[in-house]
Amino acid sequence: MTFYRTTRLMLSSAAILSFAGSAFALDGQDLLKKINAAYSQQGGMIVAADGVDIEGTTVTLKNVSVKPAGSEPLSIGEVTLSGVEEQDDGSYYIEEAAFPDINSSKDGVTVKVQEMSLGGISVPAQPGDTIDSMLIAESGHTGAMTIVKDGVEVFSVLESEANATLREDESGFDFDGTFKSIKADLSQAGDTPDSKEAIEKLALQHVQGDIAMKGTWDLEPGTVDLSEISLDITNVGKLNFGLKISGYTMAFIKAMQDAVKQSEANPNKEEAQQALGLAMLGLAQQLTFDSAQIRFEDASITKRALDYAGSKQNVSGQQMADSLKAMTPIMLAQLNIPELQNAISAAVSTFLDNPKSLTVKATPDKPVAFPMIVGAAMGAPNTVPQMLGVKVSAND
Repeated sequence: MTFYRTTRLMLSSAAILSFAGSAFALDGQDLLKKINAAYSQQGGMIVAADGVDIEGTTVTLKNVSVKPAGSEPLSIGEVTLSGVEEQDDGSYYIEEAAFPDINSSKDGVTVKVQEMSLGGISVPAQPGDTIDSMLIAESGHTGAMTIVKDGVEVFSVLESEANATLREDESGFDFDGTFKSIKADLSQAGDTPDSKEAIEKLALQHVQGDIAMKGTWDLEPGTVDLSEISLDITNVGKLNFGLKISGYTMAFIKAMQDAVKQSEANPNKEEAQQALGLAMLGLAQQLTFDSAQIRFEDASITKRALDYAGSKQNVSGQQMADSLKAMTPIMLAQLNIPELQNAISAAVSTFLDNPKSLTVKATPDKPVAFPMIVGAAMGAPNTVPQMLGVKVSAND
């Protein structure tokens, strides 16, 4: 009797577990449908797959192709979604989406990209205008990228990373990205003897460096602060660009997407482009300029550039620097910006005497609407530097 009861209990348990497994099994077609719904809402591409395989929490999309808006379909191949979970509200969370490597050759040029993936993907149950109802990926990664031309590797990147972290209070995002160990072979570049000579004299035959980006996005005011977009090249220098604007809200993004959709739906392409241009001009009134900065930190390229430029004029690098210092105020005098002219001339002289850094900052007293900047640039361009609070400095 005990054996009979035990056996019946085991069979009953197995039946319950089997039913539960089928009841909570992932629906690959539903997932694909919701991915496309979110992409379409955000003005993105349409994803198609010949088949969907499911094994546990792994969903494999067979023979995937994507169709960006207004473009022809592009074949991707097999895409593996791992760690897939359906949430109680019908949304999905995907731990990782792994894409097939790229290996494409055409006209003697071969492009290869390895280990491409996205991580922490949130797929909404219903697309909408809030962060919770948008398709978002927390990270992106690629492994080695190479471009080979006629058997010679002319460009490569060791790896790239991108991250976007939604704050706990959902007030905004913090994001960053890197392209590590970029290499470019310019030894065969240059269409003329002069350009080849310039590359050689400037020691740019083989360049190596990194690209980095860092910023924040505060959702309610729509403030995007790109604190760093930098290109750092060994034995050349580091160029860093920063920009801060406001008004880039969710409502602004939605309005842009709607304008693009309306343009694509208009069969008269010329009329569509005109309408889109007017719509974007109207939307630009919602954006304000908060600040910007461009900074260059020299790592020996300035001296080589002066020496090379001087050699073309049969003078030394120092003589070329002195000539540039004398010419700068004369050239700037035509712009009718006396105060800024003096600051630029002083900064150029300081930098050429001892090349370390050169910085241009624009920090207005209060945010300036973009249409005001455009209007001033068209009507009175000499007032723009004062409007934006432009400052120039060297070696600081």
